[in-house]
This record gives sequence, structure tokens and C-alpha cells, in this order.
Amino acid sequence: MSESSDAAPGFVAASSHHGGVTTPILPDAAAGLLEVAAGKTMLTHPATGRGLLLLADGSRFEGELFGADAVAEGELVFTTGMTGYQESLTDPSFAGQILTFTYPLIGNYGIHDGASESASVWPRAVVCRHFDPEPDHRDSIGSVEDLLLLHAVPGLMGVDTRTITRRVREYGTLLAVIGPLDEEEQLAERLAKLEDPSLDDLVDIVSIDTPRLVNPDATDAEGERLPRLASLDCGIKYNILRQLCQRFEVLWCPPDIEYQVLRDEWEIDALFCSNGPGDPAHQGKAMIARRTLAAGIADGLPSMGICLGHQLLGLGAGLQTYKMLYGHRGANQPVIDLDDGRVSITSQNHGFAVADPVQGRLAAHPSGADSGPAENLLGFDVRVRHVNSNDRTVEGLEVVGRPAFSVQYHPEASPGPHDASPLFDRFASMVRAEMTGGAV
Repeated sequence: MSESSDAAPGFVAASSHHGGVTTPILPDAAAGLLEVAAGKTMLTHPATGRGLLLLADGSRFEGELFGADAVAEGELVFTTGMTGYQESLTDPSFAGQILTFTYPLIGNYGIHDGASESASVWPRAVVCRHFDPEPDHRDSIGSVEDLLLLHAVPGLMGVDTRTITRRVREYGTLLAVIGPLDEEEQLAERLAKLEDPSLDDLVDIVSIDTPRLVNPDATDAEGERLPRLASLDCGIKYNILRQLCQRFEVLWCPPDIEYQVLRDEWEIDALFCSNGPGDPAHQGKAMIARRTLAAGIADGLPSMGICLGHQLLGLGAGLQTYKMLYGHRGANQPVIDLDDGRVSITSQNHGFAVADPVQGRLAAHPSGADSGPAENLLGFDVRVRHVNSNDRTVEGLEVVGRPAFSVQYHPEASPGPHDASPLFDRFASMVRAEMTGGAV
């Protein structure tokens, strides 16, 4: 992920900062379209003609090429959101994947500066039924195709996305390639050699390399210093940073930073682990982030994990993780809080899950891929607090005896409903309670 630039237009991470320090502006994936509009740069010519999507199960889908003139390969997944396509395209959790939109019309309100979730487009390719080449919105700075061209990402439209989605739901996520129809033989050869993108260290690709304070010397409305929180970046979304910056002085950290460095050199008060792509059991930077998170929890530091961070907490507690049949991706996933029975409609984006301590793997992928036995690095047990009401998969964990919890879904909900946003307030209250000896 690119470092920030104070000069370029983009996403303001700490819009409610009270510390008196200029808030850095993080580069937005769409910012380059402003230069195109100003005539400072030119986009390449888009792909045209007939295109082809080949799936590993032998099925094929013909359509029309758009976006970048390129061949792409990856794991085919789908998302069910009716809006929020810009946020999905720029979500680092989609790294390594070919993204299919189930909603048939994509792009009608265009692309907006400051609405992206990162500095790049992360899916390797896009599949949709129809995209609008001429969006109609007063704030639009370009089309979906313009954004794809800016980041060299190809697309395929005019295909039966409903059939594609039903196939994935029946057989699980599948490896796939996209390219020109007249290159079908070469595409088939490429697909035959394709390996699962989760075998790569995707967390390393989407995360920052050096720590930085996003909102230094941040204070609350009364002028009191906000607690310092270290946010482990496994592919963090900008709107998670925004939510955290409203409640903490945020140290944005690479995922492979050691806990001792955070404790001794940065003197943090709390720890957070973000969303991100790929297999949580990968022996790369995700594993180091797991150790750092576990060490903080074991040391009594208030800690919270979201999405991949939730899975890493589960692994740190000795639970297993596994690949799901087709994952949860969209803004309409119902989650039950087992403590009070309340149901929240949540935004989610994940293809792996934490195995239930009693029932084991639920809605598992036919490949049977899982982490295998894991060591409990926390020294404390966890309990399941939230489950998905559709398939009963684990959606939230509480660490017994420590101020730490995790959720599989996205409380920042960008895009999506805001039912779960109070979880950030709950975490902030937990941190204040620990810092004041129990008095909030």
C-alpha cells in the first residue's frame, strides 16, 4: 500500500482530530482521475471485443471485454452489495481474486475522489452483467472503466453473473482466468498451471512497511490526550483508520512489527489487528501479526481484531481456521449476538473462518483446506459470542479473563449498514477502563 502524501487529494483519515496537528491525507485510488480530467495525464485505450472467463471446473462464460487490455488470473468470488462498488474495488481483502458483482448494474453513480478504501484497486479482474460507461452524479470524477484503466485491471461484462454465482455457491470458490476469446487455448493452459493465490503472502503485498502516527498528539473534545493504539496493517481499510482516529491516537504499523517494540519504543495503550486478504495460517507476515496480537493479549493489553484480525486471534487462541465454501462477501450478512440475542445486519468480506470449538468446520470448502492444530499463544481461553444466522459460522470471539475480543464482520461498514458500528465505542470504553483501573 502506498504511503500518504499531504499534497495530493484523497482520503482524510482523522476528520474529527482535535490535536491541532494537520491531519495527513492518504492517497485515494481514484485521485489519478483528477489529473486525467485536468489533462495532465492520459488513460490507455480500453480493451474491446469478445472476452472469456474460464473456471477450473471446466465451465466457460463469454462476454465483452472492458477496462485494461490484459489477461488476469485468480480465485473467482462474488459480492452481493447493491452499492459500494468503489469501496469493494479498493478493498485490500480482495487481493488475488477475480471479483464478480451479483448486482446487475455497476457504475451508475461513477467514481468519487475520497471514497476509496485504499490507494489501489486490488481485485485482479472484474466481472459484471453491465457497467454504465457514462455515470450521472455531480461528484463523479470518472467511470468504473476509467478506474480500472488507471490501475491496469481488466474486466468482463455481458455475462450471466447469476449463473456464475450459483456455480460458486454450489461448488465453492474456483480458480479462473479472464482474457480475449481468441486466446482461449492459451488461457486454458494458463489456468491448468494456476495455483491458489492464498499460497502467496498477500498480507505482505497490501500492507505498509514502516510505522507512522496518523494523528499525532490527538486529543478529545475536552483537550485530553487520546490513548495510543497500534493498528497492525494486514490490509487495513481507510474507514477503519477513520473510526480508530476518532477515538485514539493511531500508530499505523506494518504487520510484522514485534510486540516488544510497540510496548517499549512506542508505549502503546491498546492494540488492533485489521482485515486483510488470504489464508490467516500463511507462514508469512500474517503469522508474525498473530504472534504480536497474541503477545499483547497475554500481556493484558486491550485488543481488538476485525476480519483477518479475528481469524488471527482465533489461531492465537489455539483454534483452527479453514477455507469456506464461498465465503461471506456483501453488505447483508445477519449476525446473532449470543449474549443478548440481538441480530445485526453486517458488511463482510472473507473466505476463511475460525472453526467452532465444539462443532468444528461449518460451511467448509470442498478442498478441506485448514490450518491444522494451533498452539494457544494467549494462555487464556476464548468463547464464541457471535455467529452467522445463515450458516452458524463463528463471527465473534471473546477472550476469557482479558480485555480482548474480535469480530469477523466490518463494524466500519464501508459499504454497508451501520448496525455494528458501536463496537468501536465498546472497544474505546474498554481501553479507558483499563487505563483508569476500571473507572470509565
